[in-house]
Amino acid sequence: MKIVVIVGPTGVGKTKLSISLAKYLKAVVINGDSMQVYKGLDIGTAKIKESEKEGIEHYLFDICDVFDNYNIYEYQKDGRKLLDKFQKENRNVVIVGGSGLYIKSLLYDYKFNEETINETYDNLTNEEIKAEIEKNHKTLIHVNNRKRLIRELNKIKNSTNIKSDINKKLYDFTVLGLDMERNELYEVVNKRVDLMVDEGLVSEVKNLYDKNINTKAIQTGIGYKELYKYFAGEISLDEAIILIKKNTRHFIKRQYTFFKHQMEVNWIKADLKNFNNTIKEAINIIDNKN
Repeated sequence: MKIVVIVGPTGVGKTKLSISLAKYLKAVVINGDSMQVYKGLDIGTAKIKESEKEGIEHYLFDICDVFDNYNIYEYQKDGRKLLDKFQKENRNVVIVGGSGLYIKSLLYDYKFNEETINETYDNLTNEEIKAEIEKNHKTLIHVNNRKRLIRELNKIKNSTNIKSDINKKLYDFTVLGLDMERNELYEVVNKRVDLMVDEGLVSEVKNLYDKNINTKAIQTGIGYKELYKYFAGEISLDEAIILIKKNTRHFIKRQYTFFKHQMEVNWIKADLKNFNNTIKEAINIIDNKN
């Protein structure tokens, strides 16, 4: 069994490469994007269309409703169940996505505490939450910043008394990272956002807004949170589109930081003008892996 992981920033051609490698390896594809698990978040997440799958089996796409609180613990559990199944069947797997922590939690020895992962601590004051944190370590988070305090305490609760080695691999896999010169990538992203708008992104988000859906996925999802501000009358449509492009650029920087420091990646320059060159280089790396 071969497991190939395709990572990299938004807009660099991961989906296209995943199809080519899945065909070459006769593999299934598993989603590694935290937003593409949700039904109805299609255009804004650049989710692969049915017509683009070319008959290849895809998993962990469209598996829950947007108002569900699907989290990294559930993703890890569902993903490992699939990997173990395909391992027994000796089937090759391509994992593709830009959510680094999701992918790493799937493949490395991350352990989570199911009971506390979504805890909101409604029974505790901000001062009490901060005191709980400081039983473990000092924090500079301001006592009035409840959201960050909760996030920090959840991190502690999810790791306390759970033996975990986040650098220990649980599977044998090869990670391929698609890279591109930064200015060129930003230009690609700007054009992609414009194309999303042309394909109906505003209507997709308006449908969610009209249903009063305002879950964590909406609040954090690029393309969704900005257009919600537009529908609420806080900014103009042009301002929302500019903000989507800006936030995407910031997200790309965070993606690069994670992949370059948290995973062992074989980087490939994405040649969007002749993508066959990119595919050939990827296949060469896979074939030459011991």
